[in-house]
Order: sequence, then structure tokens, then C-alpha cells
Amino acid sequence: MNYETTITAEAQDDIPQDAAARQDPQSSSGLPKTMLIGGGGLLALLLAIGAYFVLATGEPVVAGDDNSRAPVVTVIAPGKTTVSGMIEAPGTISARRPMPVGVVGEGGRIVSVRVDAGDWVQSGQVIAVIDRSVQNQQAAAQAAQIEVARADASLAQANLDRALQLVERGFISKADVDRLTATRDAAAARVNVAQAQLAELRARTARLNVVAPASGYVLERNVEPGQTVSGGSPSLFMIARGGEMEMLASLSETQLAGLSNGVAASIVPTGSEKTFSGQVWQLSPIIDAQSRQGTARIALSYAPELRPGGFATAQINSGSIEATVLPESAVLADDEGSFVYVINDENEAVRTSVTTGIVTPDGIAITGGLAGTELVVLRAGGFLNPGEVVNPRREDGE
Repeated sequence: MNYETTITAEAQDDIPQDAAARQDPQSSSGLPKTMLIGGGGLLALLLAIGAYFVLATGEPVVAGDDNSRAPVVTVIAPGKTTVSGMIEAPGTISARRPMPVGVVGEGGRIVSVRVDAGDWVQSGQVIAVIDRSVQNQQAAAQAAQIEVARADASLAQANLDRALQLVERGFISKADVDRLTATRDAAAARVNVAQAQLAELRARTARLNVVAPASGYVLERNVEPGQTVSGGSPSLFMIARGGEMEMLASLSETQLAGLSNGVAASIVPTGSEKTFSGQVWQLSPIIDAQSRQGTARIALSYAPELRPGGFATAQINSGSIEATVLPESAVLADDEGSFVYVINDENEAVRTSVTTGIVTPDGIAITGGLAGTELVVLRAGGFLNPGEVVNPRREDGE
């Protein structure tokens, strides 16, 4: 037994000192610490990756269903209001009753022009004169023919009177008296013919005066002295009867259907800030097949600012309607038409198609699709998707 004990002790003594040092209890605990630090880092990395995927997929990170992370949108309940219908339409100014004035007779050389564009004329006023020297001579010759015919008629009457005195004495037969009576009647007829021919010549000569057919305002003067004109020449003057003007407003089929004769309108000529009052007096009975538009004719009184051919804008009163009025920011449009987003009881954005009407200073009138009690998204509707959950806030802060 003592021998075995001695051998064990000696074996123990033979171990080198550096090997004994590596077996120190404090030195042997370093490896578990390293493993703990590496495991903690790996765990933190896994948690970070998990949080990234949770946020990317939009899953809630906190418990509860309170829409706290839903986008906030401003909504309004528009209701209904009385909207005064107003149609704005472009158009041109023109004379309501333009009267072209040309040559009535055979024409000739213009010797004088008595009016200019922008003048007022009276009915029957001479506005241009055509040379009539030849016609005057013809009239004088015809007047002389009347005198000749009257002399022949007087001689025939005298012969008949003498024959009637002689027939009682039997010197002239009844047949001679009849012949002399016929001669007297023919001479009197020739007097009438000559007088009628003179009247015709004078009428033709009078037509060499170009006169105004009615009182009005001269719009155009297209003739100058020395110019030769005839019955086939273009009009020499253009006159607006009574100076009355009108605007020819271009309207769509729908707009025309909502108008009637007699409605009031306001006209603003292009380049002017002055407003003129008018009244629709005629609606076009036809629609242009190409433009799908018709014309509303708006009667206007004369004013120097209203120049035929100029452009103008008309605002026509089309009556009053009950409708929902929304700001332009609330009304969207795409290929399917106009629509708005309505927030339902579950705070979801619901696309709702609407029918738009006239544009007022307060917004766009909605004539169909809304009852007025809905919560309508006021702004940022273009960033929403149908069915998206939102956090609605009223415009007044409620």
C-alpha cells in the first residue's frame, strides 16, 4: 500500500508547472463568457430582423384596434343649399339686324358719298349719289313728248267738236263722228303713256340715290367717289338697324336645354371691364353636327364698347336649384367620371360617383350621387384607395 501511494505522489510531482497553470480554475471560465457575448449579439440581430419585417408588412406593433396609425383626413358634411344657376359662355358681338345697302338701279359712277362708318342715319336719307346726267336728259326728252301728245289730243278734241256741230246739219255722217271720237281718245291715251314713261324715267333716276332703308348705325362703308357700281356689286354700306347689337353665345346641348327666351345675361367684352346687361331673345333651333353646340342670341342696346366682330363672355342666369356644393379639392375625376371619397361607419374610404353641375364661387354643385349628409373627404382624396381605413377629422375640428 505504501508503495502505491508513493508512486502516485511522484507522478503528481512530475507534471510541468506551465501545464498546471493552464488548469487554474479562474483561467478556465473565459470560454463560457465568450459564448454568452456571441449569443447575445445573435439574439439582438434576430430581434432587429423581426422588427423590420413586422413594420414592412404593416402589422400593428402594439396591441389594440384604435386606428392610431391610420392617415388623418379632413372631412365635411356639405348638406344642401340653393344654388343660383349661372352659365358662362364665350361668343362674338354682332349687329342684331344688319342691313346691307347696295345699288338698286342700273348703277353708274359714284359722284358723292355722304356718310361714313360710325355715323347715324335716318330712314330714307341719301347716303351716296350715282351720276345721272344721261338719265336727266332722257327725262327732259320724255317731258317734251308729253307736250306733243297733249297738243295732238287738243287738236283731236277740236276736230270732234266741229264735227258734232256739222252732223246736225247733215254735212258729216255718223261714221265720221265715230272716227274723230276714236282719234281724240287715242291722242288722250298717248298723253297718259308719255306721262307714265316720264314717271318711270324719274323713278329710275331717283334710284341712283343710295338711301338708308331704315334708321340705324353705319357699320361699314365700302364705296368711294369715282367708283363704278352696278346692280351686281357687293353691298356699299352695312347698317345696324336702330343701332341694336347682340351677342352670339355658344352653348352645349345641355346648357341650351336649361334656358328659355327672356332670361337675363351679363356681357363683358374682351379687353374691357365694363358689364352690359342683355336678354336672351332667341335660342338656336338646331345643333351643329360637328361641334355639338348651339347659339343663344342675347339682345343688347347700343354702346360704343360693343363692336361687331369682337369677342365677349356672357354670364346667363339659368335659374336656381337645390344641390350639394363641394370645394373643387373634394371632387376627383378619371376615365370613369367624377367621384368623391365618402367615409363610412367603419372609417373606410368609399369611392362614390357623382354628377357635377355648374361651378359657383363657393365650389362645384353636385346634382346627383350625394344626399348631403355624408362625410366627404375634403382634401388629399387623390392619395386614398377604395376601402382604405382612415382617421377622419371634421374641418371645424370636431
